[in-house]
Amino acid sequence: MDLRKLKTLIDLVSESGICELEITEGEGKVRIVKNPAAVAMPVATALQAPMTVAGSAPAATPTVAAAPAPAPAEPAAAPTGHVVKSPMVGSFYRAAQPGAEPFVNVGSEVKEGQTICIIEAMKLLNEIEADKAGTIKAILVENGQPVEYGQPLFVIE
Repeated sequence: MDLRKLKTLIDLVSESGICELEITEGEGKVRIVKNPAAVAMPVATALQAPMTVAGSAPAATPTVAAAPAPAPAEPAAAPTGHVVKSPMVGSFYRAAQPGAEPFVNVGSEVKEGQTICIIEAMKLLNEIEADKAGTIKAILVENGQPVEYGQPLFVIE
């Protein structure tokens, strides 16, 4: 396989929502794997670095350091049950189109494999399915909100 074709395949994988592509051509075999967790890590590191610098600069004001402490306590109060997490980075949508009925609401019964939301990534709409049957106990993301890889979306009981 020539380098131009390989470069085109790499660009295709990086611009699409797919995570892995494997092509066999004759006796040659090419496998391209995109790791979304590795892409998300530098973003988190970049966001944490300025907070550390900002937190260490005003050493005389301990109230600034106390303000972020209650925020991590809120996820601990989240309902217990099976958590459905985002498989990708993108925009979260509860319905197929604006103004349409949401796929699920709190209290809705879902079956394994049933579509529960859509995540738009790079102009592609990806249907996210329930990976467990049960009742939607909580919806943890607002409609239209950006989500990160691994971010909790729903709690199923």
